[in-house]
Amino acid sequence: MSIARILIIAGSDSGGGAGIQADLKAVTMLGGFAMTAITAITAQNTLGVQGVHPVPADMVLAQMRSCISDIGVDAVKIGMIGSAETAMAVADLLTGLRDVPIVFDPVMVATSGSVLADAETIAAFEKLMAIATLVTPNIPELLALGGERVAARFGTHVLAKGGHGVGPVLVDRLLGPDGLVTDWTDPRIDTPHTHGTGCTLASAIATGLGQGMALPGAIARARAYVRAALTIAPGLGGGHGPMGAPRGFEAPFRA
Repeated sequence: MSIARILIIAGSDSGGGAGIQADLKAVTMLGGFAMTAITAITAQNTLGVQGVHPVPADMVLAQMRSCISDIGVDAVKIGMIGSAETAMAVADLLTGLRDVPIVFDPVMVATSGSVLADAETIAAFEKLMAIATLVTPNIPELLALGGERVAARFGTHVLAKGGHGVGPVLVDRLLGPDGLVTDWTDPRIDTPHTHGTGCTLASAIATGLGQGMALPGAIARARAYVRAALTIAPGLGGGHGPMGAPRGFEAPFRA
């Protein structure tokens, strides 16, 4: 028996609610083994981002190569990328991986409203979308990337997340190159403690794909995990607090 090996390429959140810290929790709670390539160090809490220190692209690549060459990888999750140079370099390296699903969460702005990607970095996202199995933008991110035509343009799938919408109902839509594949509709959970929802969802999906789940099934389980995590948020901090870490979502190890 083997455990799904998930390589996470993302920034560190010192407050533990999002970024690498949230990714590690999600992958572990869902029965995967998480490895990391840290792209940036942030001074961050529930109130906002007080500082960002990007990791040089060559060090990001060194982290990736260390994990891939020794432990191996069954799926990749990309979050905060740090810089345009890093985005391009990461895409080039991942292009060499065969049959490894890649989930790209195009992080632009933190839950607190702090900007985490400049215009040059966002422009470089195109190279990452071109190799991604799934891109997971929220509503503002999807608009910044060019709207729903992103799926057809890059030949990928897009999970258009509805969390930034209004009203009592939340709708997430899975779009493929040929249009809508399926959607999920749920009552909106009324809580301010939503820090790390995007990071957690993308890592949870990557874990499912690494475990051999089909894309819709991996998304459905990941959504259920995030919704459960929202309901048990510990209420930490004075702003948008972190979610909890629910149990009972682990998938059996794959042969």
